[in-house]
Amino acid sequence: MSRVTAQDVAEEAGVSLATVDRVLNKRKGVRSETIKKVATAMNRLNFVRDQTAANLARSRSYRFTFIVSAGETSFFSDIQSEIEAAKFEAAKERIDIQMLTVPPLDPQAIVEVIERLGDDIGDGLALVAVESQAVRDSVNALRARGVRVVTFISDIPNSQRQRFVGIDNVAAGRVAGSLLKRFISAPSGDVAVVAGSSTLRDHVERRMGFEQVMRTECRHLNVLPWIEGEEMAGVVEEKLSKLIAGNPNIVGLYSLGGGTRGVIGAIDSAEQKISMVTTELSQHTRAALISGTVDAVLVQDPSHEVRSAIRVLRALVDEAPINEKQERIRIEIFMRDNLP
Repeated sequence: MSRVTAQDVAEEAGVSLATVDRVLNKRKGVRSETIKKVATAMNRLNFVRDQTAANLARSRSYRFTFIVSAGETSFFSDIQSEIEAAKFEAAKERIDIQMLTVPPLDPQAIVEVIERLGDDIGDGLALVAVESQAVRDSVNALRARGVRVVTFISDIPNSQRQRFVGIDNVAAGRVAGSLLKRFISAPSGDVAVVAGSSTLRDHVERRMGFEQVMRTECRHLNVLPWIEGEEMAGVVEEKLSKLIAGNPNIVGLYSLGGGTRGVIGAIDSAEQKISMVTTELSQHTRAALISGTVDAVLVQDPSHEVRSAIRVLRALVDEAPINEKQERIRIEIFMRDNLP
């Protein structure tokens, strides 16, 4: 009869191999009921631990989970691609990475994924957060179990998450305001703002920074209530086109995230000249920069953010220091003159 392995125990207990490893090595973050399930399976199978393998395991292995937004935005497509690319290099350092996607702007979907994973969420979670008490409670419950949690791209700072990985979004909004101040030549006029949703902290903070500049340095310009496009290009184009058609005084626009193709479509169809700053360097914004529809694009590096989240989670698990300079995510400005 072949020797019973940890994989056999995992299948018998209905958990992942990583969870069995954490139980065997008495790591934090495993619920008591899961420990009992693994112990019962070990007894039922007469599992005898391979001490050589146990000694090897002490060199430390990790399991990290990414929960990110799905949807049509090119930025989150890039984020998912970067996570997939990071898996290979992370595996060399005994880091197992799993990624799950949820519909954009859906806090309940985030909660359900966390509950479904249970202890299989691993040692740490990197989460694109949505402002919601339910999400906050899920994060706090994970922390109570010892799971390390970082938010990235969008934050929920009033939770027990340990770190935010992303740009300074208030600063990004201020940069957008300073750029538009220079691009708009009209002596007065209205400025439109397009966002994905007010439930996204990064969008709220960008709006805050933008208005700080507009209200203190651009008193000749009036910032209109923002349009929430739910990060869907069709919704954005319909709402923005209607706004522009009814307001010939719009001279500037800040698209602070989501639905950028719809913004470009609406601006291209407008009769008046509208200066525009947006986010995400995609094939659509690149073409719009070259044509002059878009004046500037603010960019955050998805590769840096994904790899930073992995490094930070590992440091939190190991209780090691974090290199603050290395983990600072910078804001890049692209115009048609410096396109990569």
